[in-house]
Amino acid sequence: MKLSAFKFNLPKELLAEYPAKTRDESRLMVVDRKTKKITHKKFKDIINYFDDGDVMIMNDTKVFPARMYGNKEKTGAKIEVFLLRELNTESRLWDVLVDPARKIRIGNKLYFGDNDSLVAEVIDNTTSRGRTLRFLYDGPYDEFRQMLYNLGETPLPKYIKRKAEESDKDRYQTIFAKNEGAVAAPTAGLHFSRELMKRLEIKGVNFGYITLHVGLGTFRIVEVEDLTKHKMDSEEVIIPESTTKIVNKAKDAKKRVCAVGTTVMRGIETSVSVSGHLNPYKGWTNKFIFPPYDFSVADCMITNFHMPESTLLMMTCAFGGYDLVMKAYKEAIKEKYRFYSYGDAMLIL
Repeated sequence: MKLSAFKFNLPKELLAEYPAKTRDESRLMVVDRKTKKITHKKFKDIINYFDDGDVMIMNDTKVFPARMYGNKEKTGAKIEVFLLRELNTESRLWDVLVDPARKIRIGNKLYFGDNDSLVAEVIDNTTSRGRTLRFLYDGPYDEFRQMLYNLGETPLPKYIKRKAEESDKDRYQTIFAKNEGAVAAPTAGLHFSRELMKRLEIKGVNFGYITLHVGLGTFRIVEVEDLTKHKMDSEEVIIPESTTKIVNKAKDAKKRVCAVGTTVMRGIETSVSVSGHLNPYKGWTNKFIFPPYDFSVADCMITNFHMPESTLLMMTCAFGGYDLVMKAYKEAIKEKYRFYSYGDAMLIL
């Protein structure tokens, strides 16, 4: 398939600037691959599609406040720094994106905080992901991390034009977020409230957790028409043995296995046995899924509505079927569903 097959016109007003008032009150489009039927529900109605013994696989990564604002030495120019990945704990090395990038050179110092309480030096200018900074801080590591926390803000996606607010700290995080390391939320999980999860539990639905630390590569623009030439950034994945047991037991019993989000789908498809069972895994994945693709583990998926030409839309089309998903997107626009990170959800059966 070609990149141009995933183009569509998305009205700007359908990009969700804020989340739904209540997590499980967002809208839910249910797409049935067998009947080709599309129905419109509320997210909390999802409980009606799952039974005793079914499994939902969640991504328990936790978003850290990755966006910082600093000033360049001498000129005082305002610089936005987006923390991507910690490279070395001892030497306080981080891969970052800087904006505006053209103003930053190796050796430049950047100052953060009201009293320039944190200083960083640019030590590499050539990484594919932007820059490498060394934070010049001699205190204990915990103290340094706390400083990053205090100076950073919730890394809302760029399409949201407003500043991050206090409420975003909570809402741009799933209620089951546990293992810190993501710079973007696994957004399909944002719709789950404590009440809904309790009700699913009472119904006998089991939850399995994996960790995939979402990086910005997930949202990197695809610039090649031939999709086989696109390279995904690597993201860290941990699939514990406890989760593989829950998932494989459900598969053997012919129960429903649902991937909550494209990040979960990428994670589980990274570590599959020949028989379609899930294997424990700890490492990295740069798996890029686009049509046609044979999925091994999950037989249904929950996902948000994605941007045109995004790798997330491509994976959704691979799972739901290109024609059916594009038809569903057309309907979503007509019915004014809210798109992207804070938007509504789709359940593909």
